Amino acid sequence: MSTWFKKNFRTITKATLVFVYLVILAGALVRMTGSGMGCPDWPKCFGYYIPPTEESQLLWQAGREFKKGQVIIHDETLMVAKSDFTTSDTYTPEHWEAYTKHDYAIFNPMHTWIEYINRLCGALAGMATFLMAIASFAYRRDKPVVTWLSWLAVFGMGFQAWLGATVVYSVLAPVKITTHMLAALAIVALVIYILHLTRDKEVNHRYHKRLTQLIWIALGLTIIQVVLGTQVRQLVDDQVKIVGDTVRELWLNSSGWWFYVHRSFSIVVLAVNLWMFAINRKYNLGYTRVRWIIILLGLEVLSGIAMAYLHFPFGSQSLHLIAATILFGVQYYLLLDTRHTVKSS
Repeated sequence: MSTWFKKNFRTITKATLVFVYLVILAGALVRMTGSGMGCPDWPKCFGYYIPPTEESQLLWQAGREFKKGQVIIHDETLMVAKSDFTTSDTYTPEHWEAYTKHDYAIFNPMHTWIEYINRLCGALAGMATFLMAIASFAYRRDKPVVTWLSWLAVFGMGFQAWLGATVVYSVLAPVKITTHMLAALAIVALVIYILHLTRDKEVNHRYHKRLTQLIWIALGLTIIQVVLGTQVRQLVDDQVKIVGDTVRELWLNSSGWWFYVHRSFSIVVLAVNLWMFAINRKYNLGYTRVRWIIILLGLEVLSGIAMAYLHFPFGSQSLHLIAATILFGVQYYLLLDTRHTVKSS
């Protein structure tokens, strides 16, 4: 079994990375559709493992069986069943207690199921991470750091799940959303580092001091852009609440200086990464991932232009975010590649 795990460890780890990115994509879809409060409780959804599909399932009815923890919307308030019981002909307050985490009591079936799919992706990513940690025991003797880091990833996923719960309980507080996003990037970096440690063969690239410095700068700029973008997205969400989700040309009206900083900062990001591309090509350093960085930056720029000037066409927000997180991953792996260089003139 140990031999099988070691032979297939990188496949399992790559699958884990894919699932983590699926969670990020699902989270982007949640933000794009405003579904963050589709499930007002956590980890269940309205007290169910499989969420309701109709509002009637969340309303009090005579002669209906309720399980402890199930939620109804009563007088625009979330009420939680105290125990298992069957309702009588009239509503009995003694059987219920108010949900105290927050006062958001709205049911939208589309939002509920989008948020549920997001949580389902998170659960699958958690199971994949746990399987990776089990498989990492195959490295406990020759590369114990792989085992330690794999289990750190498991705890990281647990922490990320807890952050997700705090986001719901805070009714989508901006600071908590940003922290949630940064924690996802940290998990991506951790899984990529594990992949780097267990790679099958060493690839020595030519050393160039300026390129290494630029990679560090580019990685930092990407993180800053993600934080700025999260703030812009929050301001857009606030504007949607005011003008509605149909008048998209007004969504950026209240974004203020955050949007202009985010847009202008992208010029710096593009310049640094193009400089990296030029150095890699001029000196034939062999870093093939630099080309992927330019492609991802192109997607970033195009999706950003689409949101700003074509009024948020469907999918543009998700593409913008997922391209940014993949860009971060490629830049980070490129930085790890610089650890395996040979000196050259």
